[in-house]
Amino acid sequence: MKKNDKIFIAGPKGLVGSALIRHLEKKGYARLLTPTHAELELMDSRAVSAYFEKNKPDYVFLAAAKVGGILANSTYPADFIYQNLMIQNNIIHQSYVHKVKRLLFLGSSCIYPKHCPQPMKEEYLMTGPLEPSNSPYAIAKIAGIEMCWAYNRQYGTKFIPVMPTNLFGPNDNFDLETSHVLPALIKKFHEAKMNGSESVTVWGTGKPTREFLHVDDLADACCFIMGQNFSLKEYQNNPLLNIGTGKDISIKDLAELIQSIVGFKGNIIFDTSKPDGTPLKKLDVSKINFLNWFSTTALKDGIEATYTFFKEMQTSI
Repeated sequence: MKKNDKIFIAGPKGLVGSALIRHLEKKGYARLLTPTHAELELMDSRAVSAYFEKNKPDYVFLAAAKVGGILANSTYPADFIYQNLMIQNNIIHQSYVHKVKRLLFLGSSCIYPKHCPQPMKEEYLMTGPLEPSNSPYAIAKIAGIEMCWAYNRQYGTKFIPVMPTNLFGPNDNFDLETSHVLPALIKKFHEAKMNGSESVTVWGTGKPTREFLHVDDLADACCFIMGQNFSLKEYQNNPLLNIGTGKDISIKDLAELIQSIVGFKGNIIFDTSKPDGTPLKKLDVSKINFLNWFSTTALKDGIEATYTFFKEMQTSI
């Protein structure tokens, strides 16, 4: 990407989109297209077509999505599959129509089978049943991957899907009804500390393991990948890249780490009547490491910075 290229970031207010903007602005990219949801409804095909026609982006980061944790996915499965399909279909197709140079599609590690061998390699995609609690979301993301591949083969586009692991950082969603586990735990422990509670309840057994990547590392990886000089043949050969740390932690250990960072002195209770979700979840990141990209933010440092952001957000409300 050149500094004067027009770069469209779909989902600029979200966790990933805002990190991409911070990273690109820091690198000196000034022609960023960052329409908010109020300015552009991504599920409206005519609106998306008109926006591309008017603004003619050179590069596209497809970071817009309806996301959430186990509770949100279980409560709103139809919304998760419908909204994500509509958003990605419109943006991917209009990127082809308006001859975008490259598009990067952000998927999710939940695309891999529930009982996937660990660590999860890119080639394990669609080799087994999905985790039922988030399968509508996962199927939408798998469709986005296939769409990128199909357009590459049929039209010679340069669309690449990437699979980030669990993300966290500034502008995360801390709503307990819809958030993922790490920001939810930050809020739970903070509120328990402020309220003088004796305990915090965590869903499940605490035994499942998860991998966590700071969103600023993801933004760096996305721009790194966008700048790789892949051949047209590589784009037409179903490219897929995992993005993560290659390290995991149990939910129990994560809860105890966040408890320590927040400074909550009470007990942790694991509610085993609630679902655990996928038992093991760690990405194989050897492919992106081979390209010479590595994550740099330690989990503890990232959580501390995220907790600082959360507290600042609370005082500004």
